[in-house]
Amino acid sequence: MNAKEIKRGHVVVYNEAPCIIESVNVQTPSARGAATLYKFRARNLITRQKADITLKGTEALKDADFRKREVKFMYADANECFFLDQLDYNQYSLSREDISEEMQYISENLEGVRVLIYNDECVAVEIPVSVELRVTQCDPAVRGNSATSRTKPATLETGITVQVPEYLEEGELIKVDTRNGAFLSRAKD
Repeated sequence: MNAKEIKRGHVVVYNEAPCIIESVNVQTPSARGAATLYKFRARNLITRQKADITLKGTEALKDADFRKREVKFMYADANECFFLDQLDYNQYSLSREDISEEMQYISENLEGVRVLIYNDECVAVEIPVSVELRVTQCDPAVRGNSATSRTKPATLETGITVQVPEYLEEGELIKVDTRNGAFLSRAKD
């Protein structure tokens, strides 16, 4: 796969190990005839180490041979998080430490969660781009402030804190972007 085709979330082989692309930065040259550079921040799915990869637009990385399985979050203990395969009812576990960022957005009934299987081993969890979470704690709404664009911190059901518009109240369901933790909109109950 050419560097210009690689997007966030793709799994590629780098240094003979599967790596998931976490961010992409494109540097367009100012000089005539110079090549566009693609800088990727990747995470090795086996060792969990970060890797910085820089490629020209025509250079390529190989796609990793892996499978994605639709799962449902079951429960978490002190060290691990457990997921149940929706098709064959296999159970997969991942270290809580390895998926701490994703766990901020995973609730009991979250749809669209998938695990990545590489060499018959569960190596990562993939969550949707946006999730719906309930506000469990925030300051009360102030009457008359709905027209302003001020925000306030709100704690959601998973424990994450996000900035929300001042008019939102406790108990409301909101959409949150899992890429940056930003409030997107109210969700329909």
